[in-house]
Amino acid sequence: MIQAATLSFLTDLKANNTKAWFDENRTAYETARKDFIQFVTKLIDGLGTIDPDIAETPLQAKSCIFRINRDVRFSANKSPYKTNFGAWFNKGGKKLEAAGYYFNLEPGNCFVAGGMYMPEAATLAAIRQEIDYNVEEFTGLLSDPGFTSLFNGLSRSDALQRPPKGYAADNPAIDYIKLKSFTASFVVPDATLTSPALEKKVLEGFAALQPLVAFLNRSIAS
Repeated sequence: MIQAATLSFLTDLKANNTKAWFDENRTAYETARKDFIQFVTKLIDGLGTIDPDIAETPLQAKSCIFRINRDVRFSANKSPYKTNFGAWFNKGGKKLEAAGYYFNLEPGNCFVAGGMYMPEAATLAAIRQEIDYNVEEFTGLLSDPGFTSLFNGLSRSDALQRPPKGYAADNPAIDYIKLKSFTASFVVPDATLTSPALEKKVLEGFAALQPLVAFLNRSIAS
């Protein structure tokens, strides 16, 4: 579970997103960050029983958690801080290009997600080829009751309108081959965040995502 004070800090930060306010409330930030690190550590331990790759990796919370500072160099939004805590889990942490699991903590926008977001061109080509060669396996894992009970399919927010080069429009896997990301997510209600049930709910989502994550990582490795 997450402490109520952590959620209050994030809510207050959203309303006061300035360096001056942040500096004045740095102690509250450090307390909230410590709370999030503790929760992420529990998720890593739980993932070790779900994903063999993570079980074999000495993954640390600090290698999974994103910085709260925003990169504003190329953004019209110059707010200096993110208003969420986020953690990305795979066998190498957030810097490795591989499929994995994500937990986003933000009042009003908390969610569990996983898969692979906007891979590089060569990686994307490898995933598309693996789906093309194994479309029945891929559709099967997406239709598994454990997956469909939590996730409403893969996100199509960045799908191509036309088939990518080298693929015919009547390819049985074309709806998936058009994707540029391979992710699924579900929302976690705010009321669950301070409940002991939170850890179980997040890990339930990660377990449902594990076959998808394994398929995508196999695509990259092959």
